[in-house]
Amino acid sequence: MIRMELGKNSYNIELERGNLNRVSELLNLDRKVMIITDEGVPIQYAEKIAKQSKEAYIKVVPQGEGSKSLQTAEEILTDMLKYQFSRKDCVVAVGGGVVGDLGGFVASLYMRGVDFYNIPTTLLAQVDSSIGGKTAVNLAGIKNIIGAFYQPKAVLIDPDTLDTLPERQLVNGLFEAIKMGATNDKELFDLFLNDEWKDNLDLIIEKALLVKKYVVEQDEKESHLRKILNFGHTIGHGFESAAHGRYLHGECVALGMLYMSSEEVQEQLCEIYENLGFELPEFYSFNLEEVKEAILHDKKASNSNCSVVYVSEIGKGSIEEWPMEAVLERLEF
Repeated sequence: MIRMELGKNSYNIELERGNLNRVSELLNLDRKVMIITDEGVPIQYAEKIAKQSKEAYIKVVPQGEGSKSLQTAEEILTDMLKYQFSRKDCVVAVGGGVVGDLGGFVASLYMRGVDFYNIPTTLLAQVDSSIGGKTAVNLAGIKNIIGAFYQPKAVLIDPDTLDTLPERQLVNGLFEAIKMGATNDKELFDLFLNDEWKDNLDLIIEKALLVKKYVVEQDEKESHLRKILNFGHTIGHGFESAAHGRYLHGECVALGMLYMSSEEVQEQLCEIYENLGFELPEFYSFNLEEVKEAILHDKKASNSNCSVVYVSEIGKGSIEEWPMEAVLERLEF
């Protein structure tokens, strides 16, 4: 168990194989429970939680970023109203980052906030998005532009759920752990420099969580230090917007990290990508104008400047303010 220390918003991160079988021991489900999952998640996960709840309702949303919308949030809120959820009831997200962001967003809104539990079933969500309290939906093609900081009451991580993931989804999640290592933990980063990462998966999850725990505890609302977790995201989100679903979030972050690194770090990143069997998307497969437009709308941008994370040496990322022109120029190298 890892404890996120945030004063009155503190909570436990339960990391153990088989956790899903004893959810009722770890979470307070003796009440109405709105379980949010998506079509890509094995339904037995949600059903297992429902069976351990006093009164459960399962909402299955379409898979993909399209579900992170005000329309989908409204549908769930309407269901909660229909089933007479009170402020004493809760929301449980079961799935990847999309479901986690959506579930936390809905929980933050209903009756000005009900308890929220996050049960991530993808590696990307387990190492990153499931903790820290960022919730959001997309609007007008801009990723995560509407949201709130709303901490969960607990996070339950069962690495056994990764057994059903396709290889591509597994590798997709590793890129967020690589980000943690590149910016904050060289030992974590070095775990990827050979072909034995699968044997160290539980350790990778734990070390990535410890990095994010430390950063969030120092800067819950992202006033400065927490921005270090955005390594690869400013340019990566631009590529993701322009990819129109052809590439996954982690894959676009992997590409974005290369553009904000020294040559030495780029070489090490490329070595890891090769070990993971990841072929970098071809630059010409993106519409450069769409990429730039998405970067210009990035929420980390302010006027003509943008907060970026640059890594010149593994384990030592730095947060810097760059003119937007300098960020866009990185696309040309």
